[in-house]
Amino acid sequence: MSITSLGRRTPIASVIALAASLTASFAVLAPATPAFAASNAVPTYEVKINLTTAALDASHSPTAAVKAAFGISGSAKARSYEYFDTDARALDAQGWSVRLRHKSGSSFEESYKKRYAVANGDITAALNQANAQGFDSSDTNYDAEVDWGYAKQTLSFTNEKSHSASGYSGTAMPSSATGRGWLVDEIPGKLDDWSRDNWGGDTLSASRAHGPVTAQVWSGAWEASDDASIEVLPVKNAAGTGTEYVIELSFKADTYADASRLHTDAIAAADRNGWLYHGDILKTDLILDRY
Repeated sequence: MSITSLGRRTPIASVIALAASLTASFAVLAPATPAFAASNAVPTYEVKINLTTAALDASHSPTAAVKAAFGISGSAKARSYEYFDTDARALDAQGWSVRLRHKSGSSFEESYKKRYAVANGDITAALNQANAQGFDSSDTNYDAEVDWGYAKQTLSFTNEKSHSASGYSGTAMPSSATGRGWLVDEIPGKLDDWSRDNWGGDTLSASRAHGPVTAQVWSGAWEASDDASIEVLPVKNAAGTGTEYVIELSFKADTYADASRLHTDAIAAADRNGWLYHGDILKTDLILDRY
C-alpha cells in the first residue's frame, strides 16, 4: 500500500521513518522544561526583628517592659561565635557562611549555611533555585529555613555538626587555626565541591576567624511561637573606636501563616512602643566586615 505525497507516490514505510525523524528533531528543538529529582524542601520560619537601644536598660539588658511585651522570661545565657572566611570573603561571595558557636555548658556547634535571596516575597522561586542546585526535600542533611526580617526574606539551608568542648570552659573559643581545622575536617560535600572538586575545603583552609563575639540571650514564648528570644550582641563600631549593640528579637514558627502573624504583630508592638529599628541588620555581614 502507498500514499501520495508532494505529487509522487511514496512507500508508507518511508513516510513513517520520516515522521519519526521529524518528531525527534522537534524534541531536540523544544524548550527544556525544568525537572527536579525531588520535590522542593519545606522550610520552617524564623522572624527576626531588630530593636533600637531604647529597648535596653543601663546594663544593656532588655527592659522589663520589653520582656513583658514579648513573653521573655528567665535569666540571660551567654554564647560566643565567629565566622570563618577569607579576607576577600570568598565563601560569602558564593552565598555560603561557616560559623563556629559555643553556648555555655554545651559542645561547639559547627554550622555550614547556604543562603538564597527571596525576591518580592517569592519563596517558591528561591526554593526552585535551591532545588536546581541539589537542595531538595530528599536531602535530610540540611535544614531549610526562611529568615523573615523587617523588609527582607532569606532562604537558607544549614548543615549542623558538633565538636567536643572538652578543655574549654564557659563560652571560650579555640584559636583561629584550631577552629578552622575542625571545620575543614567536618566540611559537608555540597560545600566542598561547590564550584569544583575540593573548592570549599581549599577556600576554608585559607580562611581565618572573624570574631569572636559574645552575646547574651533571653528566651520565652509569645503568641504562636514557643521559641521566642532576644539577643543582645555588642560589636565593634564601624570606626573600631567603640562598641555598639545589635538587639535582635526573634520567633520560630513551623508555618508561613504563623510566621506572617508573628511578623506583623511583632513589628506593630515594637513600633507602638518606640523600640523598632526600621531596617534589617545581617549579623554575619557585620561581623565579617568589622573583625
